[in-house]
Amino acid sequence: MPDQGDPGRSHGGRAEKIATFHGHGTDAGGRSIRGNVGDRAEAGNGIDPLPQPGPAPYSPAIPGSYPQCPSSPMSEAPTSPLADLRDDVVACRACPRLVEWRERVAREKRASFADEEYWGRPVPGFGDPGARVLIVGLAPAAHGANRTGRMFTGDRSGDWLFRALHRAGFATQPDGRARDDGLELLDAWLTATLRCAPPGNRPRPDERKNCRPFLEREFDWFLPRIQVVVALGGYAFDHVLRILRDRDWPVPSPKPGFGHGVEVTVEGDEGALILLGSYHPSQQNTFTGTLTEEAFDALWARARACLDGAPSGD
Repeated sequence: MPDQGDPGRSHGGRAEKIATFHGHGTDAGGRSIRGNVGDRAEAGNGIDPLPQPGPAPYSPAIPGSYPQCPSSPMSEAPTSPLADLRDDVVACRACPRLVEWRERVAREKRASFADEEYWGRPVPGFGDPGARVLIVGLAPAAHGANRTGRMFTGDRSGDWLFRALHRAGFATQPDGRARDDGLELLDAWLTATLRCAPPGNRPRPDERKNCRPFLEREFDWFLPRIQVVVALGGYAFDHVLRILRDRDWPVPSPKPGFGHGVEVTVEGDEGALILLGSYHPSQQNTFTGTLTEEAFDALWARARACLDGAPSGD
């Protein structure tokens, strides 16, 4: 698959990088799998209409290979790379199984949300475009972000996440209910490895591959300034390491094992990029006590300390 990074952006800029691994987290047992850039929405027939795309809508699929392929420009208005990426994400129909599932969920709805209009489309990242912290989850929830159109918004995982981000000073309010609820992220950008809700929360390998260029484009945008990446769950942790390695960051070999609080630090002449592993705030983890609020708060306190230049606790 060709590189779909933003034209003119460099993967480099941090010369002679040296990787180190701080393995002071728990082991992998129990692992589970100011103005923010937001989303535009209008009333529709159960699914919000597309935002106006940028000059050259992108999809991982070959143009013309799926219905309603956005293979030609629909607007000549100049837009920013992040706005272009948002529009390209929302327009994507590369994975037929995911398209069918997300739109069926949006039509049939859960009874408790019967009066709401579901988003029913791929979900773009959101947050502070100048962020130094990148937060990577797995995928939108069928009745969470697939309903609201914003990552981690409208489900219990998001309730946990936004409370913790607010306590750590990364969010303006402790909850997120809708795209227009006023929530802003501070010095943070929230995204995921997959942009559509997968059936049974189990994306297939080809679907993960199709979606990967979107996250790569976010990395290419944020890498010049980013200092901390927080991976929510083992798959996100591995995915981030793979993207960094593909961009010639010397991540440790063998690959570090995932665990809550594990740190992987890549140091270069211009600074350090720190990857923090966290158990995902899913109900499976929070209801069983695998992830506690104290442990989650400690993770975000560590992310804040990394921005302030505090050394590892080793």
